[in-house]
Amino acid sequence: MNILWDHDPGAPEKYRFALGGDVTFLESAAAVGRAVQEHSEINLVVIGPEVALDSACDLAEALSLDRPHVGVVVLRHRLEVNALSQAQRAGVREVVGSEDLQAVADAVRRSHELTARLTGATDPGGGGRHARVITVFSAKGGVGKTTLSTNLAVHFAATGAKTLLIDLDLAFGDVAISLQLLPSSSIADVASMSGHLDPAGLASLVVKHAASGLDVVAAPQDPAQADRVPVSSIAELLRVARTEYDYVFIDTPPSFTEHVLAAFDGSDLSVLIATLDIPAVKNLRLALDTLDLLGHPADSRVIVLNRADAKVGLRAEDVETVLKRPIGVSVPNSLDVPASINRGDAIVLTSPKHPVSAALRSLAERHLRVEPLSTSSEEPSRRGRGLLRSRR
Repeated sequence: MNILWDHDPGAPEKYRFALGGDVTFLESAAAVGRAVQEHSEINLVVIGPEVALDSACDLAEALSLDRPHVGVVVLRHRLEVNALSQAQRAGVREVVGSEDLQAVADAVRRSHELTARLTGATDPGGGGRHARVITVFSAKGGVGKTTLSTNLAVHFAATGAKTLLIDLDLAFGDVAISLQLLPSSSIADVASMSGHLDPAGLASLVVKHAASGLDVVAAPQDPAQADRVPVSSIAELLRVARTEYDYVFIDTPPSFTEHVLAAFDGSDLSVLIATLDIPAVKNLRLALDTLDLLGHPADSRVIVLNRADAKVGLRAEDVETVLKRPIGVSVPNSLDVPASINRGDAIVLTSPKHPVSAALRSLAERHLRVEPLSTSSEEPSRRGRGLLRSRR
């Protein structure tokens, strides 16, 4: 089934020959997003020349993450080098002149052939993976976000799940040093593979945490390299990682950068962290409001109160009142945690009976772990919602 997205009411008749009989005409990105989410048989979106190129590329980027088998062909009145480059980076399969109907028909045929090969390669009977992606975020620094990210990822890896941890704090990421890793590459190296990242390329980016088997994509050692990472590469990285891992954790900086927004768009769940201090609670309240405005589904969020038993004049009940959300898990305060960080240990491994370890396991098993996801069309209801969001 094909979709034609254009603003010209005459477009369906004009492109009827090129697109064939099984085509649905839609006039907005939101309508296309809903259709792709609700109808698994859709495998091609043709975007007409009256749709702005930026809007076409936004949809292509979203589809490359949420529905990688769905091809995108963009039609333009004039073929320009800059437009071709932008479309290629966004994951568009082909850009074709809108007046050359035979070229349009050929592009449609090639896209269907490629989709057939892709869906054959990811057939559920082949045992392929489909990872659950979890973003860990706090709106304020110093709340223990990286500690929770590393320990959660180590726990999943140590219990047999193939797990990847991505350090998305591009300027000041601490995942590698927290686990005493010495990576030879970093997420900055994804820039050289932008547009053609594959499982082998992803494997070249990771460093292994020997104690647990966790794979890590580290942040750049030089903060100046942060500017080298294209936002579009985050969606591409997550798309490839989904096919190679059972769980993907993303550690983030305490701000809504474009890279972080891309991570939220590509995530199935988010773990949002606060502590018992007014700035942290206030910032998390603002973060929740921001996610609501962006259309991020509220039922995919888990609130974690870290250092929950600190005697500082606030209570967990006060936090829930301000956030207007229940706290999913409370993690106790302990000086053993910074001591483990200084040793480069994950406390869930070295002290599995510790109260902090018990709380983190509770978070993992009650809120994050699921049965392995199939690569069939029966995906979680969360999948595809990123198609309906706009940050522009």
